[in-house]
Amino acid sequence: MNTRLCELLGIEYPIIQGGMAWVATAELAAAVSNGGGLGLIAAGSAPAEVVREQIKKARELTDKPFGVNVMLMSPFADEVMKVIIEEKPAVVATGAGNPGKYIADIKAAGIKILPVIASVAMAKRMEKLGVDGIIAEGTEAGGHIGELTTMVLVPQVAEAVSIPVVAAGGIADNRGTVAAFALGADGIQVGTRFICSDECIAHDNYKQAVLKAKDRDAVVTGRSTGAPVRALKNKLTREYEKLEKEGAPFEEIEALGVGGLRRAFAEGDVQMGSLMAGQSAAMVHKIEPCADIIRSYFEGCEELLEKIAEKLK
Repeated sequence: MNTRLCELLGIEYPIIQGGMAWVATAELAAAVSNGGGLGLIAAGSAPAEVVREQIKKARELTDKPFGVNVMLMSPFADEVMKVIIEEKPAVVATGAGNPGKYIADIKAAGIKILPVIASVAMAKRMEKLGVDGIIAEGTEAGGHIGELTTMVLVPQVAEAVSIPVVAAGGIADNRGTVAAFALGADGIQVGTRFICSDECIAHDNYKQAVLKAKDRDAVVTGRSTGAPVRALKNKLTREYEKLEKEGAPFEEIEALGVGGLRRAFAEGDVQMGSLMAGQSAAMVHKIEPCADIIRSYFEGCEELLEKIAEKLK
């Protein structure tokens, strides 16, 4: 496929790997880029020099374009952006905030910028500031989320802006790919499916939790704090829900989650670890190489369109 997103980023398939904190390491990003998509290293809350090391490691593993996802809530965001401008990966994706103050410097360094947004208003604002594309992420996604679903967010954003739009949230296979393009997207972003890839270095317990997930297992906590997060339900999410129902102070609720993602990713703690994953987890059934996963999103799309046309006759 050759879409505006492929031309913008210099990639073979119009697919971006989601910037999942801890999970999206140099190994995963490089594997996705080698498979023809755009891999992203997740800066998360990591210090700037850790991000620099990840960028250098990715360059050892691939000669294809890759990027870095920056969570703007991080206390190290300013320092991380400086490192990115020095190291010059192909792309910066941003989330959990407004990247406005960084855009001019990023573009001056020759780096493409694609912010993750959850509303039409933010999409319009980002286009005015000169970003290269928009990642419209629906509430089906894992991690930090907005309120609108992918089904209603993407077409509204696609109508509101003229730059390439990437659909994200709940896209698990080639059916999701076809749907995303029907909604007006120029490409897709996929996170949860890549957790269950050979190259992802997450603990196997984390991967198995995704494989075992059922349709209602990806739940949202933290709405009372203003920072909702979607993860697979376990003892940790139940503790969150209990504290929120009791009206516990913000600090107590936040303290419960400290180190949760690390416990899931590195230690394989599936009870008190934060198993961040989207609603598409229930549609993930096996662990495969990234290249095979990428191809599965685009193979068979023409046949699906033919079936749709047949139904509409």
